[in-house]
Amino acid sequence: MKCLGAQVLGCLGALVLAAGCSDPASPAAEQAPTPSKDAQHAGITTPHGDHSPHHGGLVLMNGEVHYEVVLDRSGKHRIWFSDAVREDLPASIATRVVIVMSRPGAAPEELALSIDDNGESWVAAGAPVAGDDVMVKVSFVARGQPFEVELPFLVSAK
Repeated sequence: MKCLGAQVLGCLGALVLAAGCSDPASPAAEQAPTPSKDAQHAGITTPHGDHSPHHGGLVLMNGEVHYEVVLDRSGKHRIWFSDAVREDLPASIATRVVIVMSRPGAAPEELALSIDDNGESWVAAGAPVAGDDVMVKVSFVARGQPFEVELPFLVSAK
């Protein structure tokens, strides 16, 4: 799926839905794990009811696992993982986390991310990102299942 210009938000919304965001009234939602007291205290009780960025990035999902991609023009990128009610998961929930930056007229830059010192997120440092036509492919393995998504480079809000 290729997203351009004003279609980006609609395209990203379609990615979220296609990746498995469920209707709270569906049978799958009834079987979801009970939210923790911290999530309940924050008012988040419905699985997949919160897709707001907790780290200033773009929130997407793969089944019951949410992931937040934080991209920075300086080339420093992070990926955080969370569960169905957006409780942070340890970075070790995933393996083989890779970002491929595709810039027009240049060879793709493949970045193998590593777990940060606190075990909370995956981090990479690549070349600075300039221009508007950069595409990003994110891939990882979570709970034994490989996953990959391609999206336009969007500067993270900080």
